[in-house]
Amino acid sequence: MVKYFCNSTDIRSTWDHVVSAFWQRYPNPFSTHVLTEDVVYREVTADQRLLSRRLLTKTNRLPRWAERFFPSGMARCVYILEDSIVDPVNRSLTTYTWNLNHKTLMSVEERCIFRESAEQPASTQLKREAWISSGIYGFSRPIQEFGLARFKTNQVKAMKGLEYALSNLHGEARQRLLRDTVKDASEKAKEAAFAATEKAKTLASAASVPQKPQQYV
Repeated sequence: MVKYFCNSTDIRSTWDHVVSAFWQRYPNPFSTHVLTEDVVYREVTADQRLLSRRLLTKTNRLPRWAERFFPSGMARCVYILEDSIVDPVNRSLTTYTWNLNHKTLMSVEERCIFRESAEQPASTQLKREAWISSGIYGFSRPIQEFGLARFKTNQVKAMKGLEYALSNLHGEARQRLLRDTVKDASEKAKEAAFAATEKAKTLASAASVPQKPQQYV
């Protein structure tokens, strides 16, 4: 039995910008688990489609219960192949990804289709599908459930990474990070000032209470 995932979302950016950002996703602060990316093959076909194959190296921390399925000397990194087709005529980008190793423990296959939106101008529609399976007898179902939950978490990070790349194309990423940093520092300063004021009020109130004179016998 295979776990299936599917969702669709609208990206508020033109298809051209999305495709450009796709090639510039890594590195980004939301995908620190992606260690390397290398282009293995690239070709422009007679009908002007761009075919690419990339090799990605990723790492994900395993839950404690999954350690038993990994021999002590086995690599924890996962090698991912990504095939992509850019079709400028039909305004679509299709990607296929799958893991090369650890397939007995878990196999994850993903397909993403980015299309220019026909309903919303300057928008791109993304349809993401995934198939998750496991070959561990007796444990395949919980492993697939875990894989599905982790995939959902990672696809949210992937979207944030793509949005970061889109912002970076327009020179907005650094400004946004700087603005958020200044905002956080300002809020922390306000909280510290408020806490200091409250403490000062408490001390002043305590000092204003008349002290009962000491009695000596």
